[in-house]
Amino acid sequence: MKTAIEKSGSLVASLLRDPWNLRATAPVLSGPAITIAHQTGSGAHEVAEQLARILQDAEPKGTATWTVLDRQIVEKALEEHHWPGALAQKMPEDKRSYLDDTLDDLFGLRPPSWVLVPQVIETIQHLAEAGHVILIGRGATLAASRVSNVFRVRLIASLATRIQRVQRSLGLLPAAAARLVKRQDRGRERYVRANFHASLDDEMLYHLILNTDRFSCAEAAIVIAEGAQRCFASRSQAGTGGGQ
Repeated sequence: MKTAIEKSGSLVASLLRDPWNLRATAPVLSGPAITIAHQTGSGAHEVAEQLARILQDAEPKGTATWTVLDRQIVEKALEEHHWPGALAQKMPEDKRSYLDDTLDDLFGLRPPSWVLVPQVIETIQHLAEAGHVILIGRGATLAASRVSNVFRVRLIASLATRIQRVQRSLGLLPAAAARLVKRQDRGRERYVRANFHASLDDEMLYHLILNTDRFSCAEAAIVIAEGAQRCFASRSQAGTGGGQ
């Protein structure tokens, strides 16, 4: 059994190289799948649900069903790796300190991040490879980077708009909504920086970035669906030699 110092050394070493071996593996053509990275309050859930309906309507009858996964990503990972489902409540999308991880591991409260995060990433890869999923958050854009048939989207909006949306959806006062938006955005960014050495604001990660100040959720879903379908068709032709 590794000591805490050995675990710390392993974690630091892993973060000094490609942390989850995402770039070392040849791309896998599978899917199709869509990842949505988003700012809190930018409408990701509403857009994804409408997007799934559009894509489903375009599928031949009796074929695969498009599914939206957000918090369920963690639940799927826990199920796949045989952990209790109750752990999902203890896995916010944020970076955990080494001290918190060590203490939780020591007292049996939850496995440490150096165990759980790679398992979540592995599950995201499996989901993307299986296809017909829309994956929201959890660094899915980066976690599925070796899966080639993935359309990557970023949703943004002004801070004022996002605060108003969170206010309405959760019934919060403006100050509380503002704190929630900023806290979740910071946590999501820390999670991606710690585990992927990347920034969610890197425009080069995405096929499409949409400002939902300018598009309604329904309009955004239509734009994403059209872009994704074109992308999937192009890659399908390339994979069968149709693009030669």
